[in-house]
Amino acid sequence: MSAVLRGALRWLRPPPRGGRPDPLAAAAMRPLGGGAGAQGRKETQSPSLGKDRADTVIIGGGCVGVSLAYHLAKAGLKDVVLLEKSELTAGSTWHAAGLTTYFHPGINLKKIHSYSIKLYEKLEEETGQAVGFHQPGSIRIASTPTRVDEFKYQMTRAGWHPTEQYLITPEKVQELFPLLNMDMVLAGLYNPGDGHIDPYSLTMALAAGARKCGAQLNYPVQVTNLNSRSDGTWEVETPLGIIRAKRIVNTAGFWAREIGKMIGLQHPLIPVHHQYVVTSTIPEVKALKTELPVIRDLEGSYYLRQERDGLLFGPYESEEKMKLQDSWVTNGVPPGFGKELFESDLDRIMEHIEAAMEMVPVLKNADIINTIAGPITYSPDILPMVGPHQGVRNYWVAIGFGYGIIHAGGIGKYLSDWILEGEPPFDLIELDPNRYGKWTTTEYTAAKARESYGFNNIVGYPKEERFAGRPTERTSGLYDLLKSKCSMGFHAGWEQPHWFYKPEDETGYKPSFRRTNWFDPVGREYKQVMEKVGVIDLSPFGKFKVKGTDSVKLLDHLFANVVPKVGSTNISHMLTPRGKVYAELTVSQLYPGEFMLVTGSGSELHDLRWIEEEVTRGDYKVEIENMTDEMGVLGVAGPYARQILQKLTSEDLSDGSFKFLQSRHLKLSDIAVTAIRISYTGELGWELYHRKEDSVALYSAIMEAGQKEGIDNFGTYALNALRLEKGFRAWGAEMNCDTNPLEAGLEYFVKINKPADFTGKQALKQIKEKGLKRRLVYLTLETDNVDPEGNESVWHNGKVIGNTTSGSFSYSAQQSLAFAYVPTELSKVGQKLEVELLGKNYPATIIEEPLVLTEPTRMRLQRKGESPKI
Repeated sequence: MSAVLRGALRWLRPPPRGGRPDPLAAAAMRPLGGGAGAQGRKETQSPSLGKDRADTVIIGGGCVGVSLAYHLAKAGLKDVVLLEKSELTAGSTWHAAGLTTYFHPGINLKKIHSYSIKLYEKLEEETGQAVGFHQPGSIRIASTPTRVDEFKYQMTRAGWHPTEQYLITPEKVQELFPLLNMDMVLAGLYNPGDGHIDPYSLTMALAAGARKCGAQLNYPVQVTNLNSRSDGTWEVETPLGIIRAKRIVNTAGFWAREIGKMIGLQHPLIPVHHQYVVTSTIPEVKALKTELPVIRDLEGSYYLRQERDGLLFGPYESEEKMKLQDSWVTNGVPPGFGKELFESDLDRIMEHIEAAMEMVPVLKNADIINTIAGPITYSPDILPMVGPHQGVRNYWVAIGFGYGIIHAGGIGKYLSDWILEGEPPFDLIELDPNRYGKWTTTEYTAAKARESYGFNNIVGYPKEERFAGRPTERTSGLYDLLKSKCSMGFHAGWEQPHWFYKPEDETGYKPSFRRTNWFDPVGREYKQVMEKVGVIDLSPFGKFKVKGTDSVKLLDHLFANVVPKVGSTNISHMLTPRGKVYAELTVSQLYPGEFMLVTGSGSELHDLRWIEEEVTRGDYKVEIENMTDEMGVLGVAGPYARQILQKLTSEDLSDGSFKFLQSRHLKLSDIAVTAIRISYTGELGWELYHRKEDSVALYSAIMEAGQKEGIDNFGTYALNALRLEKGFRAWGAEMNCDTNPLEAGLEYFVKINKPADFTGKQALKQIKEKGLKRRLVYLTLETDNVDPEGNESVWHNGKVIGNTTSGSFSYSAQQSLAFAYVPTELSKVGQKLEVELLGKNYPATIIEEPLVLTEPTRMRLQRKGESPKI
């Protein structure tokens, strides 16, 4: 420890990098407020606008903004202008550690990482600019059995992606990184193509490529104001004049909040102090013949890589110790801040230094020559916000990048494709800026950013819950009544019951890769709905009212299904121009020309933005009202649902009078509700839409009326098991912007021959004509104490041929159940396959769907004298 502390107090000038600009050397000499720019790196450029009109104005010249300019210009878009307030790479880019990795625990972001690395590999040859790209690979270290399980869990999701990833033995880990303390290593997760790149050089190469293709990069030019015009274009005000733009893209890094405030938006972002440390030459490192791979010691919560003949390591402190730059949120970023740093604080990261020395013993005798402490911007969930913003026309964002270097290339391409093609190139809803709303307060953002930073390297379990900042103001009317009775989940700001407790249950959140404390209670709730009746709080649904002279015309164009008649409801899908499934909604025509649209909690503003954009594009005369926060929803489902609800109303709820997929206004115990006979459970049931302030009274009346029938609560985990047994698809799993409705088995809801030319209709005709290459199939699995979640690899004859989309345990069949996409030639009922779970391949069989017939289908068969399967 003494050597480390001694080194920390003695700043040593590192050797030059062979002419390469060195941010570390400049940064180490300059704490916050101590300088005006990166020494030896400042570009000289005369400030100029050059033009007064542009197709796209990009605000911010970090690696993400410059990448977008590069990709738009390279794709042929004319009049791309980037405005940077000081110089390129100012902000977080220039002092980044520059790590690049194929790995991501999510599925869709792997595509972003992969594209970035492939781009960086060829960028120097394309632009003539050196980028300093090193690809020694990387290893994530497992030093606990639970971490080994996590690696197996991640490997099940790697097989159907093209990037190389391997679970390796301790012996292989030591071969690749001979300086580790192997007493601590149980396994490694190895990505051979990983490495690190010089962020400054990368950005300059992208800038050179952007200019070569015709983009205009202007700096120093500060944006002082933004004015939205009635035609949807923008006036971008600067000290040098005004640029009129068709669209603007906010890529302003930790200045993104200031840009958002200009148009009345409060982007949920906060700067975090991130530190990394660079050592002097270490003899053992210098003696190596090949560069060491990057390691990530997950229990020690740090990354470590070779830097010349020394080492660089960066920790992620606990949420109690890490530091936020709160003042920037409340008071704004200090004027003139560009390439400055914060004062370093080694005491804050000392436990991580000790962990690094234990894992890599040669560090004990190393001197620290640089400690870099700079701002990086965090969103509440650590993921960036990318795409068009709801409620503001032609305003796009690419902000909140905690890992901007590895995301820059892929996000530049992703956004460029979306802007030019009019739809996202693939599903990336986890980055949708519209996942946040007015409920996302500054206090919430700070609490979640602190948690996300501190949890950077914790074990990532399925069904993960994180509790900081909860509850938000967005609680249903039943929250206070139910919160002590159940395990709550977080859905777009809402608290929603996952499962309910009984006295004999082990309560609380107990994460696991295997069946855990909720498994038996969920089975109990499943049985409750199938045999008696259950009540579920569905208030987080997104709920919109659409009315006006053009409402029918609008919905006929938006949706692939027909427009339901007055008093009726249907399931409808909004498709993209390429025929992908952008959204799934329940559509009810309550009065002539007045509709209620319902979507999932995570899709609320995602769907609303798409609808609003279509209204503007087609100049439809309609009014849209978002009723999500004002309206509560209760689901009542099970064989006794009608019997119980009938006690509370004089309306006839019989099957002949209130048919499946009908909607009606009525009163239950004198409480006004809009009742829809529909249930995601597939059982007899109603969804009851009502004023949020009536939720407790309505819930209490229903529960009291159902005492004789044994009524009880159920949560979303049981709902998922019930919908899977009925073969119901879920948006975001079985269908999204990566899938078309034909391969997803949604033909029943797609009226390709209806007169209206709905969005995606022509593309669907072409897809149908060409034939499908894959299909969604329905699988049963023979497993042991582990169930599919979705995104696991599907195997056949020793090869990965597809992936699951969702899964659960079937309490009816007493075995696991999953949906999966497989090639059409392997999609027949009876086909034997395998599904990989936690490193083991389990036998799977394609079965005819559904496993359990829905209640309306069973009733129809009974009327015909047939005996339906349950």
